[in-house]
Amino acid sequence: MAVVKAIPSKPVDAILENFLFDLVGSRLEITASDSELTLKTSLDVEGQTEDGRIAVPAKHLIDLLKELPDQPLTIKTVNDNAIECHWAGGQSTLPYFPAEDYPEIITTDETAVKVTFPAQALVEGISSTIYATADDEIRPTMNGIFFDIDTESTTLVASDDHKLICYTTSDVESAQKASFILHKKPAAVLKSIVGKDVETVEISFDSKNVVFSFAGTLVICRQIVGRYPKYREVIPQNNANTLKIDRVMFLNTVRRIAVCSNKASNQIKFDLRENSLEISAQDLGFSLAAYEKVACQYDGDELTIGFKSTFLIEILNNMTCGELVMKFADSKRAALIVPAEDEAESEKLCGIIMPIMFS
Repeated sequence: MAVVKAIPSKPVDAILENFLFDLVGSRLEITASDSELTLKTSLDVEGQTEDGRIAVPAKHLIDLLKELPDQPLTIKTVNDNAIECHWAGGQSTLPYFPAEDYPEIITTDETAVKVTFPAQALVEGISSTIYATADDEIRPTMNGIFFDIDTESTTLVASDDHKLICYTTSDVESAQKASFILHKKPAAVLKSIVGKDVETVEISFDSKNVVFSFAGTLVICRQIVGRYPKYREVIPQNNANTLKIDRVMFLNTVRRIAVCSNKASNQIKFDLRENSLEISAQDLGFSLAAYEKVACQYDGDELTIGFKSTFLIEILNNMTCGELVMKFADSKRAALIVPAEDEAESEKLCGIIMPIMFS
């Protein structure tokens, strides 16, 4: 039951420890919420005698369902505060609470913008960017994924100031420009519950809330309110020094060399020469050092530049391409990372990583 992902571990209101059951005819709608994120799904049922709404303890019901084999389950109220769950050869009694105590779920209003997103592009976009979101109490806008919807394409953006990731798809367009910021928590939940069999996700958003609708499920969440930085202005446009390299080999080399980097800075150094890359690291305090030369194609000026290995590993690990291209201007400005396959196109996915100065 995917909606359980919205049940809070420490609810601000005890009633949120429950599922809201709403039975109308042969359709049962199940709601779970933590007041910031709400999940709704519905399913067909048989043998109903009358409509009704109750709040059922989520933990007890889920724990029970986990222990039952796949078989029909009958649920019925037996008095004003208890339900019985019947299965083949057994039954359980659970309490329930008045549905009136459950908070009203607010969705979007008549001003909402609506777009249709291919489901797997949405999952890929979230997966490609979510790791680059920040944990910033001062600037909460950085704690989510920015959906930048344009008339010809849509870009998902995430950044923590040290790295920036953009995922662009031309499959999502709108009659007007619009945008919203989705917090990383509902983004992670959404990514986990959109199945491979889902074709499209309908997105509706106003100034406060965002609703994702697919396959009988609703994901309702509050936007992060605020202005997202002008990310396009920091994307390098004229980095003339170009490195082309196998991503997996590059990733594994960085991991090996990073073992000997300073644990406080995680700094590694690139020495770039014509068709040559040497990666090195050292920690003088513990007499650690390592270097390795790797095969590559490099076209540009001789260049020495440093990066925080943990950030670079994150970017390389979350790309899926075979080869990638890394573009540099100099040792002080951001480097651009794109899949080699998309370099000649509009760059569906790109990453930016800031260098660090040598101590």
